[in-house]
Amino acid sequence: MARPSKPCSESTLTARYQTTIPEPIRKFLGLAKGDKIQYSIESDGQVLISVAKDDDDDPILGAFLEFLEQDMAKNPQKLQPVPANLVNRVQSLVAGVDVSLDEPLADEDE
Repeated sequence: MARPSKPCSESTLTARYQTTIPEPIRKFLGLAKGDKIQYSIESDGQVLISVAKDDDDDPILGAFLEFLEQDMAKNPQKLQPVPANLVNRVQSLVAGVDVSLDEPLADEDE
């Protein structure tokens, strides 16, 4: 991907240091609402913007989930439903607990 020699778009910072990614840049990067972007500072002082890679891609977890998928496909007779009393118990333990998967963990939770 060739970089243009001069800026092709611009945007303005708000009072909270926020900006809107211009449409040509969003289209070029294939960005959609909710996507994350990454900024990289080059040694020559240029700042590059790119689509952030998903850090949640854990190769160990992926391999384990693939193993489970293969095992379930080979041995479907071993699959058993979760007992209703266990489902009820878990639901009672988490009733009224608000969880946001998008919020960062508190320092003591990391």
